[in-house]
Amino acid sequence: MIKPTSTSHPVDPIPTVAPTPTEWQHAGDSGMRTLWIVFAVMVITSGVFALLSWNVPVSRRLYHVITTLITITAALSYFAMASGQGVSYNCVAVRDHHKHVPDTFHDVCRQVYWARYVDWSITTPLLLLDLCLLAGIDGAHTLMAIAADVIMILSGMFAAFGAEGTAQRWGWYAIGLLAYIFVIWHVALHGSRMVRAKGQGVKRLFTGLALFTLVLWTAYPIVWGVADGARRTTVDTEIMLYAVLDILAKVGFGLWLLFSHRRIPETNVEVGGWWSHGLASEGRIRIGDEE
Repeated sequence: MIKPTSTSHPVDPIPTVAPTPTEWQHAGDSGMRTLWIVFAVMVITSGVFALLSWNVPVSRRLYHVITTLITITAALSYFAMASGQGVSYNCVAVRDHHKHVPDTFHDVCRQVYWARYVDWSITTPLLLLDLCLLAGIDGAHTLMAIAADVIMILSGMFAAFGAEGTAQRWGWYAIGLLAYIFVIWHVALHGSRMVRAKGQGVKRLFTGLALFTLVLWTAYPIVWGVADGARRTTVDTEIMLYAVLDILAKVGFGLWLLFSHRRIPETNVEVGGWWSHGLASEGRIRIGDEE
């Protein structure tokens, strides 16, 4: 019989790789505290804005009503996020490289606060309406600016839930940026021409508020790009950055507008009819009236 001979070069065992568990990126204690703090700020600010309207005639409360609705909507959004609602996970597959075995993949799931986009789709059109009323922009340009703004916000939400590293995510991001250019054109450029007829005081106020809003709104897509887009920051850092921007864009904007509005009579927007006096008495049925 032929007996097998031993070899001096034993075969090494096949290397194995333990699968990497799913990585969860979610808000921590600092992020949750920030959400509750901003909720309280928005509630308090809404009360302040409501108090400021008490000594203003109903026909001149349009700015107060719009600005109060902005902070109330933001308060509801932050309450939803702080209480664990209005949030979902977007999972992407990440490649793990190895030397002697094929690459493996593991999932990275990050929290996406879709309640934030619901907030922005309501509050940013109201902010634009404030600016358009202040500058005296016509209804056609106002409507187009609001439509472009809604497209911008929805594009950001679709991009946040898009697949990682695909044209889907960054395509929506590009659509949102293009819509933002239309917002700037309809409000900033067209408004700067319309506001000249309302005097220097209104012109300075509109220019300051429009520039303030433009700078802040430009920061939003930058934060999105490094947070939801590239996932280079933690969820807590993302929450804090958006919190600062939201407070400045809503609370800061509202305080600046309402206090300046009280000092500049030319900013008044008189709204009569149903807004101030209700439905007229004509057409009501009265007992004893002839047919």
